[in-house]
Amino acid sequence: VQLQASGGGFVQAGGSLRLFCAASGSVSSINAMGWYRQAPGKQRELVAIITSGGSTSYADSVKGRFTISRDNAKNTVYLQMNGLKPEDTAVYYCNAIKLTVVTWGQGTLVTVSS
Repeated sequence: VQLQASGGGFVQAGGSLRLFCAASGSVSSINAMGWYRQAPGKQRELVAIITSGGSTSYADSVKGRFTISRDNAKNTVYLQMNGLKPEDTAVYYCNAIKLTVVTWGQGTLVTVSS
């Protein structure tokens, strides 16, 4: 599986961005896909995850503001981010879990100004 993340950018506080994670290669049997983020000087943390069955889970810090979704026909997972805050500034990474293998895409930078 190969993952291509995109959609990051610069936005003012309160604004919105939509991140995209396109999967290619052997995409069958992917169990779940997720978004993580890593801010400068901090550890990578889970933002949101969606299973093959459509179940979702979010970090408490983004609940009510971010929405993860997937388009199976396009093998793409989205992260709609609304109400962005400066503390959301980070490099965002998508990943895919297939059986016991975790694949990471390259990061996409999100910068939120106050």
